[in-house]
Amino acid sequence: METDDGVAPAARASRLPGLALVFGVAVVAAVVGRMVPVVGGPVIGIVLGIALAALIRPGTRLRPGIAVGATTVLQGSVVVLGSQLSLLQIVRVGAGSLPVLLGTLSVALVGAYWIGRWLGVTGDQRTLIGVGTGICGASAIAAVTPVIGAAGVDVAYAVSTIFLCNISAVLVFPVIGHLLGMSQHAFGLFAGTAVNDMSSVVAVAGTYGHAAANDAIVVKLTRTLMIIPISLALAALVARRERRTAGRAHRVRVGRLVPRFLVGFLIVATANSLGLIPDAIHPALREVSVFAIIVAMSAIGLSTDLAGLRRAGPRPLLLGVCLWGAVTLASLALQHLTGTL
Repeated sequence: METDDGVAPAARASRLPGLALVFGVAVVAAVVGRMVPVVGGPVIGIVLGIALAALIRPGTRLRPGIAVGATTVLQGSVVVLGSQLSLLQIVRVGAGSLPVLLGTLSVALVGAYWIGRWLGVTGDQRTLIGVGTGICGASAIAAVTPVIGAAGVDVAYAVSTIFLCNISAVLVFPVIGHLLGMSQHAFGLFAGTAVNDMSSVVAVAGTYGHAAANDAIVVKLTRTLMIIPISLALAALVARRERRTAGRAHRVRVGRLVPRFLVGFLIVATANSLGLIPDAIHPALREVSVFAIIVAMSAIGLSTDLAGLRRAGPRPLLLGVCLWGAVTLASLALQHLTGTL
């Protein structure tokens, strides 16, 4: 029997052990983060999660709840962040980020093709790592996988490679920002264009400052929209190849390429712009979003597949690192050229 939300009670109960573990780690991370604000709760949460995952290796009893923390809670935190922004701010920051955003995306895609060929990485792996680095990490990989018909092993390698770069960004990017004396806006643009997954963007920028986090979220969501044209372009290439070989091609539904949390974020930001969200509850909503981010980071740490990272081998990993480094340098260079650094 299902409840009104369409989830069976047994399925919901099966998530509780994993969620309890995630929230426990998040509470510890939040407390330590307040004691060491230069590092921050999100970074501490992901590090604690990785360490705990290496020790206990969460099994089937814990995984459903951990997965909810890494996906649903993260998406909810982004939606709540919309309450801190106005549509005017979103348009201003999003439009202003386009030169850097499009430049870094081009670097990722072109680099994936040429560097990947030089390293001997297979075509689908090159594509997945390229879109994961250039657009939005695992979300882009998930969107593109059915379009190009990538094998499961290629997806696993790509996600593992992207994840390792994300972890490195969480630890390294705030240090770079402080060394360069970057403003909140500049760092938000840097994190939004040069970090892969939304989770890591939020963690990196949130550690640097609240204003940086707001700008980074807008830039990242603008970047996420690139899933649509890239997926359609890949679908056209695959369709042409299929017509040549089998005489038929599958269709891609555009609506499925738009993440639901992006729609939710825009709805909440619209409500805030119209004054429907009272100013008095903004601080509470900010605290909720911050803790939700720590919960998500803890869950992502707990879900880390260290064995998968080892199985990925050196070539896809090297490609991912090269692309990440190229996108990072391109973001800084383009900001310097456009006068935002």
